[in-house]
Amino acid sequence: MLVFGTQMHVVTFIFVVLELIMFSYQLIHYLSRPEDKSRYWYMILLILLIVYNITGGLFPDPKLPIPIIAQNITAYGSGFVMASFFPYYFYRALELRKLRFHAIYGVPVFLLLPYVVFFVGTYSINHDLEFAIKWGIVIPFLYSLVLVYVIIHSVREQYKENKNNWKLVATCCAVIPWVSLSVVSYFHGSQLIEVIFTNLGFIVVTILFISESIKKARLEHIEHQQLLELKLNGVTPCKFKENAEKYELTKREVEIVQLIRQGYKYKDISDKLHIAETTAKKHVSNIFDKVGATSKFELIRKLEE
Repeated sequence: MLVFGTQMHVVTFIFVVLELIMFSYQLIHYLSRPEDKSRYWYMILLILLIVYNITGGLFPDPKLPIPIIAQNITAYGSGFVMASFFPYYFYRALELRKLRFHAIYGVPVFLLLPYVVFFVGTYSINHDLEFAIKWGIVIPFLYSLVLVYVIIHSVREQYKENKNNWKLVATCCAVIPWVSLSVVSYFHGSQLIEVIFTNLGFIVVTILFISESIKKARLEHIEHQQLLELKLNGVTPCKFKENAEKYELTKREVEIVQLIRQGYKYKDISDKLHIAETTAKKHVSNIFDKVGATSKFELIRKLEE
């Protein structure tokens, strides 16, 4: 069933509408907390999915005043770009550091380059879409299998202490439809099958994102309450200088600890000290390593006890 006399299936249209609403909701939250980088990467993935659904749903359509070749290149291009950003999202939003090489170097070579060569280049010359699909999807599909292994292995390592390990299962459910997308394209699956596979994977990604956001918000709230409790209980910093020297904190690290005790977040610390937010996070990570703390509350307690 198509909508508005176009080639877009009604299911695709429903997904697009729901995702536009979701994007508006996430944008409002991001504008209120622009330091939330995980939400930023999620929004990029979401907008790429929306573009993919729209172009994949509308193109190719002979009734549109756009050459069919350009329509096919655009439709497949949006799919390749969306699929290429997927590993980068896992690398940045879930902080899977083992994905860094693949997200920055592997994806452009093994996913984007085949698209440029076979769809933008070869297809533009010989107008043979079957040839472009046959040879332009093989390498991305094989490389996607490698990425699946790396992603799942990274998630297993990151959440190995999580006994129920549901995030590993959720990640598998998210990446399998992503890999299947190339198979569906290769065998000319219908728009309905393609959009269901893609968006089901994204739904799982959304569940992971919401879970991480809730966990982060809870931790921040608990730490804020604990730091506030320290102040209300009249904990004095008389031993702070002595402990700072004991743990060999630098002058800059001492400044950052003092700001943490006042309730400053990474963004506020970076603005206050005129340094990059990533630099502030690196300093805090070094401080935690030196003191042997795993939370801001434990850090302050150790330095003032």
